[in-house]
Amino acid sequence: MKFSVTVTLKKNVLDPQGKVVENTLKNLGMLNLKSIRQGKFFEIEIEEKNEEVAKKKVNEMCIKLLVNLIIEDYKIDIVK
Repeated sequence: MKFSVTVTLKKNVLDPQGKVVENTLKNLGMLNLKSIRQGKFFEIEIEEKNEEVAKKKVNEMCIKLLVNLIIEDYKIDIVK
């Protein structure tokens, strides 16, 4: 079973890397760009037939290592 995990900074957390990308794109002439934020993306494949059990395991991975819950939010999606 395959999952995707998207990790983003919480809305109230400054994103200096995203700001650098935003400024660079604007300097390259993309003046209609309103804002951009940077995040992380993980593809996780797990050997488990039960979708609910698999999602719980992926969630545990996020909580234990992949996500800094103080400053980041995350979303888990199943990949069909």
